[in-house]
Amino acid sequence: MTATGIIQRIRPIFSFEGLFFLIVVCGFFLRFFALDLKLLHHDEAIHAWFACELLIKGVYAYDPMYHGPLLYYLTAGMFALLGQSDLVARLLPALFGALIIPLVYAIHRLGYLDRKQTLIAGLFIAISPDLVYFSRFLRHDIFQVFFTVLILVALLAYLERGKLIYALIAGLATGGGMCLKEDMPLFLVLILMFGIFLLWKQYIPFPRTWKRDILLGILIAVGIMAIFYSSFGFHPEILETGVFKAYTHWASMHGMCRICGPWFFYILLFLLYEIPIFCLALFGILQFADRHNPLPGWIARANTWIHTRKGQSDGAEGASKVWGNHLAPVPWDKKELFFLFCVLWFLATLAAYAYIGEKVPWLIVHQLVPAIFIAVYLMSRKKTVFALAGCVFLILMTWHVAFIPADVNEPIVQVQNSEDMRKVMALIDASDSVVIASENYWPLPWYYYGDIWNEKMHFYGKRIDEGAIFQVNPDMVITHDQSSFVSLQGYDKKTYKLSYWFSIYDNENRIPEYYVKRDGKMGSINIDIFTRPGLYDKAGLTSPVAIV
Repeated sequence: MTATGIIQRIRPIFSFEGLFFLIVVCGFFLRFFALDLKLLHHDEAIHAWFACELLIKGVYAYDPMYHGPLLYYLTAGMFALLGQSDLVARLLPALFGALIIPLVYAIHRLGYLDRKQTLIAGLFIAISPDLVYFSRFLRHDIFQVFFTVLILVALLAYLERGKLIYALIAGLATGGGMCLKEDMPLFLVLILMFGIFLLWKQYIPFPRTWKRDILLGILIAVGIMAIFYSSFGFHPEILETGVFKAYTHWASMHGMCRICGPWFFYILLFLLYEIPIFCLALFGILQFADRHNPLPGWIARANTWIHTRKGQSDGAEGASKVWGNHLAPVPWDKKELFFLFCVLWFLATLAAYAYIGEKVPWLIVHQLVPAIFIAVYLMSRKKTVFALAGCVFLILMTWHVAFIPADVNEPIVQVQNSEDMRKVMALIDASDSVVIASENYWPLPWYYYGDIWNEKMHFYGKRIDEGAIFQVNPDMVITHDQSSFVSLQGYDKKTYKLSYWFSIYDNENRIPEYYVKRDGKMGSINIDIFTRPGLYDKAGLTSPVAIV
């Protein structure tokens, strides 16, 4: 084949559509590859267990501590189709996280992003460490982000084309988002306020039937919420009490500061994992402010008036030399209005989550998506080069936090179940009976859900005396290392990490070194494992040195 023929064959790959397709493939690969590489997080295990309870026992009632019902119904459906496993539990988060990328293309097709902006925004979403990590994570947030962007796309399509179907899709997405987490109203209030602003300013025409269409969309959203929050009619009382329960619970959590952090907690996460996006977003805000800052125009007009009063004719020209070409404001076309909304979206979420008392790493994804859109505002050649160079950092961080099959010393993990638990579970598998005398034991109820838990496990939830243990005569005993035994006659003892987290107190004096190496001491919850001699050999593990 000639060189010309080869070029003709590969040229479609480097077209805009070809490049965006490769970005979508990359995003799907990063979310689905080795999806069960790491054990479920503490919260993931609880969510998977609730889904099993719903599937097998038909038991579910809304509890704001565990957020909305949609996650559990969707996950239970996956378990019904494909069985119960870590991989199956994470399939839908990975799918919903990956589907955010094509929504960027939809925004481009509607005329709100040019090709360069679309490619960079899609690439950032595809490889973002936080978006990849939490797309491989059974929590509500990545579903919520998908529905959030879907609402945005549907409303943009409705404004462009005026068709009822897009208002109904927005209602469907709103209902889905509201059935996930209690912070979804933050985005909906922002959408409402921006819609009122557009109506007031009359920057863009609204469809003639917009009142009817929005009302129908709201009815769909309310109907979806009624179905899921009432557990398909089994708990109708939630329709009366749910809003009050949600407000009182999360207001109390905010007040007690259960999982505290400084107001700049999420800025630190941006600097740790998303620094190219964060820097470009800040630069994008400055660019946007510069293009729409009315101050130079005012000064120019004042300068012109002063010079005119003095009989000088070059006032406007002189002002233009000083302030540039801002004598007339940049028109508020649909693209500029889109980026105005994204700026407000980013700043509002940054402020809201800075104020909310609970500081947990997965909440950054709600701030990250608008930051990505702002980051691609006015993509000059230098800005594009910086963005592509920054992708190297993003890929390295994504690989580090999502694809290292070991405990990683990163704030993104919050309180992750340790890979040490694989050895513990191998020992449980090799045992005929196990005593759990500890209040710390998750994720074991998920991994041994059902008959195995009932038949093999003797659960006490706290330390018991040695006589009670010897009456059971188990092959294995699990205790919390802070409430344990120095030794148990006839058993070997080994301490393992149950879960772990990044400890700022152990790294605060070496922050620059930590930023580069991502090492150092981690905080952890530990469990003592007492085993009968020979159990390690039976489990195919190397035996520890017995404590005498």
